[in-house]
Amino acid sequence: MKVEGSYTFAAPQEIVWPMLQDPDVLANVMPGCEALEVVNENEFKGILKIKVGPVQGKFNGTVQLNDIVAPDSFTILVNGRGAPGFVKGAGDLHLTEENDNTILTYEGDAQVGGRLASVGQRLLETSARAIIRQSLEGLDQQIQARMGVPEGEEYSPETVGPPPPPSQVAFAKGVAQNMWEDYMTPENRSLLLNRLLLAAGAIIAISVIANWFANKVADKVAHQLEEQH
Repeated sequence: MKVEGSYTFAAPQEIVWPMLQDPDVLANVMPGCEALEVVNENEFKGILKIKVGPVQGKFNGTVQLNDIVAPDSFTILVNGRGAPGFVKGAGDLHLTEENDNTILTYEGDAQVGGRLASVGQRLLETSARAIIRQSLEGLDQQIQARMGVPEGEEYSPETVGPPPPPSQVAFAKGVAQNMWEDYMTPENRSLLLNRLLLAAGAIIAISVIANWFANKVADKVAHQLEEQH
């Protein structure tokens, strides 16, 4: 399973870089993250609860950061196991600064096994994109909160009132949104529009025919009543 994409933060790179590696910040923005702590330099362990289709459960895993080139890039290795199966992945993250913005680009590859693999490639990919997108949106909120802390004061997620982690409902909405975006290619939009127009035309035609038939029946009944009198 491959994932790739980009995200633009309205903040300088010197602020985005440390927050991208802060376990307290990341634990507050990742959907389903129940714990994330440092175990060694550039190594974390955590617990993540996920639900993908009919499969749900907790993963215990580790995250290792390698090839760090501050403040521009690093590689990430992820290993997780739990009742739903296992996840093993690797990826590259790069930061570039443009004007007052920082652009994060990422690409990676992941392997999944166990019951989690039974849900199918498409649902796995859309679920992964939903997790990444919600995490980055949450990180963006944290970064904006950090930007609002007066110079000289220490920042922590608790002191600025971090947004709550996305709920399972929010995650499900994110998955549905990604699946909708995947389906709604330009070709599918055109096809859907044509079908909607055909359906609307059919409804109008049926309505016209039904009204005509009802009027005919009403006229016939009225004529019979007149003859009886």
